[in-house]
Amino acid sequence: MSLQQRLTFITLGVKDLQRVKDFYITQFGWKTEHDSEGIAMFRLNGFILSLFSEDALAEDAGVPNDSGSFKGLTLGYNVGSIAEVDALFASLSAKGVTIVKAPEKAFWGGYRGYIADPENNLWEIAWNPYMELDAQGSVISHE
Repeated sequence: MSLQQRLTFITLGVKDLQRVKDFYITQFGWKTEHDSEGIAMFRLNGFILSLFSEDALAEDAGVPNDSGSFKGLTLGYNVGSIAEVDALFASLSAKGVTIVKAPEKAFWGGYRGYIADPENNLWEIAWNPYMELDAQGSVISHE
């Protein structure tokens, strides 16, 4: 099993969530899609830009928040089920991909885990029960 060539989330780990969120709202004129529990999400063209505390993002990924290993950024790849998450992790593991955090139930109700590329860029592979994807894997807007 392989990952489709697409992206669902870019999550920025930020030091001052309110300040960065206000920047996107006031300077860019963007509106939040979701804004609670220490995370802000902006729906873009087929994917989500999310802002999350840098410390909380490192903790979620199960990595230390230090400048040597954590870049303060994760890329998200969402799928349609828990079984798909598990199948991708099994396939990637068999190919020798570094599993940073094995899939598990997330505090927000979904299911996710993390992998790393050769330069330690983190990918979250997740199933989100609150998000609908189209056939190409883009986030569907219900506006």
